[in-house]
Amino acid sequence: MIERKARVSIPPTLGIILAGGLATRMAGQDKARIRVGTTTILERGMARLGPQCWRLIVNGEAARFADTGLAVVTDSVPDHAGPLAGILAGLDWTATYLPGVEWVVSAPCDCPFLPRDLVARLHYARTNAGTPLACASSAHRVHPLAALWQVSLRENLRGALVNENLHKVETWAARQGAAIAEWPTTPVDPFFNVNTPADAAEADRLSALFPGI
Repeated sequence: MIERKARVSIPPTLGIILAGGLATRMAGQDKARIRVGTTTILERGMARLGPQCWRLIVNGEAARFADTGLAVVTDSVPDHAGPLAGILAGLDWTATYLPGVEWVVSAPCDCPFLPRDLVARLHYARTNAGTPLACASSAHRVHPLAALWQVSLRENLRGALVNENLHKVETWAARQGAAIAEWPTTPVDPFFNVNTPADAAEADRLSALFPGI
């Protein structure tokens, strides 16, 4: 018997690139501005995620990303509360400025090979599972920052951050019953992330070896 996949319509979805981290392992380099091939990781992320989204914004310091032409949202929770604070900032921004948009997709700024079907497959996963969020996975490893979030989750998330001091994305996502969408890792893991200078060199090597990925 052949399993047939139901068609899933993709609702308007805002994209947010998470770039508020401190990059402590990059020897002072700005991860988002590291070049992979001829473009920076940030430019690659914008080019890959932008066409999938109704609008694209970035989470980080306003002055740092003023040249991108994107709206820049800063954390409302102080003291570098981590990526959950960036996700909350994106949900709040969407509720304020795009009240008709119910979904936000997040992606870390250090993934140069983000999949071009990220939004579609995450929507498919959360629709099938009946959950308010979905996370990407590759090689059976979940990537909770490459995820789809329902805007209505924002007060729940704010409470976890402010009242519980909860900072682990995977812990909070698991509470909501996150659906998982799996990607293949050939020829390159689409969620390969650049955390160290050695990672940056490997990303540059892979981009030359597999042009167009």
